[in-house]
Amino acid sequence: MSEEIPEEKYPHRSRRQVLRAAGLAIGAAATSQLRVSGARAAGYPDRPIKIVVPFAPAGPTDIMARILAQHLATSLGGNIITENRSGAGGNIGIGYVAHAEPDGYTLLVTSSAYVVNPGLYAKVPYDPTTDFAPIAELGTSPNVILADPRLGITTIGELIARAKAHPDELNYASPGAGTTPHLSGEFLKIAAGIDITHVPFSGAMPAIQALLGGVTQLAVAALPPAHPYIESGALKALAVTGAHRWFDLKDVPTMVELGYQNFIAETFQALLAPAKTPPEIVARLAAQSIEVLQRPEIREQLLNNGFEVIANGPDGLRRRIAIEVPKWRDIIARAGIKPV
Repeated sequence: MSEEIPEEKYPHRSRRQVLRAAGLAIGAAATSQLRVSGARAAGYPDRPIKIVVPFAPAGPTDIMARILAQHLATSLGGNIITENRSGAGGNIGIGYVAHAEPDGYTLLVTSSAYVVNPGLYAKVPYDPTTDFAPIAELGTSPNVILADPRLGITTIGELIARAKAHPDELNYASPGAGTTPHLSGEFLKIAAGIDITHVPFSGAMPAIQALLGGVTQLAVAALPPAHPYIESGALKALAVTGAHRWFDLKDVPTMVELGYQNFIAETFQALLAPAKTPPEIVARLAAQSIEVLQRPEIREQLLNNGFEVIANGPDGLRRRIAIEVPKWRDIIARAGIKPV
């Protein structure tokens, strides 16, 4: 609420003059603040930037963050360190950045967990629309349904037949409850009318290692960490959940091709800063990130690691967040998963 300005303090000036003078003073103060913000942006960065990954090392988000950090540091002319703060499905790391100083020195590279968790948990330590300043939508990758080759299952049809013939016998690993791989597995169970037991792990690599070690028979994971094991034959890819087949996995069908309409469940990666980070810093980070992602050699590197580069700026990321929060909330409800 603005403070009332008594006219008696200014006996020789009209009320309009008093209000105009007050308005000019407020405007001057705002301009001064913008100059300070601009000055901070002009010298940015003058100390190391920290990118927080809210998941375990070697997972898809960690891979994306480290590739981006390496090249973004050179573009910005500074140092960038990557820090893993995993736990609670990503909520610990996301919440940490949400409440960090909004000065551009603590950033977040996160996955779709950012838009999934508000529907999965009764309470999350952040608001996806107000607690962050979107910087860039980095890339996306499909999830992949995997089987241990020793299981003798080579197609989704064979998986469904085995699950129906032997109810409750099969299980599948995921990077954690509420991740898009987990939700893809639950979507498959609903669509195919089967029951396989979900076994959550603390990240993509722990889930894949569990499958490799015979702890589980199946897994659903984002493509990047699974890709080398598919190529080597250590794991069998039954299907991908993207909109199209992956460029070097031409023999692996999509779930849509197999007759499961609207079965598209991708994991996207995004760069965000705490809300109220100076707009000039956000704009610079966005421009430099997009420039890095558009380099042919970086696009090829990310593609080889299982990412399709998107390289959208703040507005594109903001739109994606607005669409995906209610989308995943609906899928979670249809799967019968109660917020915890």
